[in-house]
Amino acid sequence: MGKAWKFGDSISTDVIAPGRYFHLRSNLPELAKHVLEPARAEFASQVKSGDFVVAGNNFGLGSSREHAPMILKIAGANAVLAKSFARIFYRNCINIGLPAIICDTDKIDEGDELEVDMEKGVVRNRTKRTELVFPPLPTIMKKILQEGGLVAYVKAHKNLEL
Repeated sequence: MGKAWKFGDSISTDVIAPGRYFHLRSNLPELAKHVLEPARAEFASQVKSGDFVVAGNNFGLGSSREHAPMILKIAGANAVLAKSFARIFYRNCINIGLPAIICDTDKIDEGDELEVDMEKGVVRNRTKRTELVFPPLPTIMKKILQEGGLVAYVKAHKNLEL
């Protein structure tokens, strides 16, 4: 269970991983100290492990920087919930073991306590005592997430069994 951090539409990878800190891309824990800084200066210092990034449409647009979802995960995000994602950002999330959940986020407010059940495809809003249903991920994606990402999955299974 974690707190919802609410963001709007069209949050780009340049906002998630600010370009002015590009020199830190080889030091992801340091870069994570600046995650989402242009959108919310206090996010990186106040986000707690298990919290959720909640957004509107087209989250993660822009470059294909894999370090954008990586620093969200390092900062403590348990998952990213959005109405829609840029495709490459979505794939990068799954590949690094960060759940990216497509759902209607309009009924989630800043600070709501959330819990996600990946198996049932349900986001429970403990604050409002409501549930949002999302389409469950394909089995292979759930397995990749359970292993902690694609690299861990391949190492554990020695191949890509689909």
